[in-house]
Amino acid sequence: MKLVLLTALGVGGATVLGAVLGFLFRNLSRKFSDIVLSFAAGVMLAAAVIGLILPSLESGGKYAILIAVAGIFAGALCLNLIDQLVPHMHRLVGPDRESHPDARLNKVLLFVLAIAIHNLPEGLAAGVGFGSGDTTQALVIAGGIALQNIPEGMVIIAPMLAAGLTPGKTFFIAALTGLVEVLGTVVGYYAVHLATFILPFALAFAGGTMLYIISDEMIPETHAGGNQRGATYALLVGFCLMLAVDFLL
Repeated sequence: MKLVLLTALGVGGATVLGAVLGFLFRNLSRKFSDIVLSFAAGVMLAAAVIGLILPSLESGGKYAILIAVAGIFAGALCLNLIDQLVPHMHRLVGPDRESHPDARLNKVLLFVLAIAIHNLPEGLAAGVGFGSGDTTQALVIAGGIALQNIPEGMVIIAPMLAAGLTPGKTFFIAALTGLVEVLGTVVGYYAVHLATFILPFALAFAGGTMLYIISDEMIPETHAGGNQRGATYALLVGFCLMLAVDFLL
């Protein structure tokens, strides 16, 4: 349990680290951000397939494929529903945002709230990974999510400062988005640990949420600024790196 808590703090702390970097490097190029986020997407893609979906098939018994498919679509539909209620990323930070200070602040805070809500299933995925009993795969999954959290923590700093929030409040809000992930990790671990019969479905569900985030959020975000070629190769590098880690371990 100690390792789970430390990992949860690490996953959530990655958002805080990203926030600190966001203060230090407010004018990083869009290309650099897209490359880093695409690399994280590749890591998460490998973690979702190797660390969550394949173990779901291995532990699902006679109806493994049905359970895995149901879990993947359930996870995706869950995030789709969340997206309908609180849109995220490219839907909230575009050229059509309002220019009025109050409207802009509301828009930015909605953006941050959306990130916090989307962090919950990511935390659950990390916790479910530990609940499976495979510590190595769980750490790979958590590492992939943490990598994704760093650029996400970075991108929320500048909009909040531009909207008029003080640096102190900006950092506090950014840290809260990471805390959501810590809570999600602990909840995911205990949910599977206390009810092991749900493990195959929970693994696939967590994998489905990660696939949804990669396809619906991360890839469109990294391909929207004209850096799609570099972003594509960065994704492949991240994916292959996780393949190599899984093979060597």
